Amino acid sequence: SRAQPMKKKKKVDVKREQAQKDRLKKKIKKLEKAAPEMIPIEDFITPLKVRSLPPLSFEETERRVLLLKKWCLFKQKQDKAEKKAIQTLVEAQQEALKELRLESEELYQAAIRRDEGLLPFERDGPNYTPPLPGYDPPEGKCIDITKVYTQ
Repeated sequence: SRAQPMKKKKKVDVKREQAQKDRLKKKIKKLEKAAPEMIPIEDFITPLKVRSLPPLSFEETERRVLLLKKWCLFKQKQDKAEKKAIQTLVEAQQEALKELRLESEELYQAAIRRDEGLLPFERDGPNYTPPLPGYDPPEGKCIDITKVYTQ
């Protein structure tokens, strides 16, 4: 078998090693005493105007403008169609109610009555809160927007 020669052991200077440990402990204590410096998060966010984006070509700019115009036109037509559909439904409903009233006033009144179970709604809380005696309401509001940074 091929054996490697044994490595020479380094001499350990106990006093030197202890002094090094003491220096490290002092540094750690000094760092612990100092309050951690808070760095605002805004310092890490690069503003959009600083970020360098490659300039768009004339063709790409034109394409985007046309795309935006087409999108606006599409949404406008969609909104118009939706409003027209709602208007048609409301007119049909009014016509049906008018015909129902001619048939029977009782059925008409039943048809226009609100259905409380249609949209389930539960409310929990006081119905009325009496004013607090001696309470002087403030004149105006001051909203403090001072930023506070915590770790």
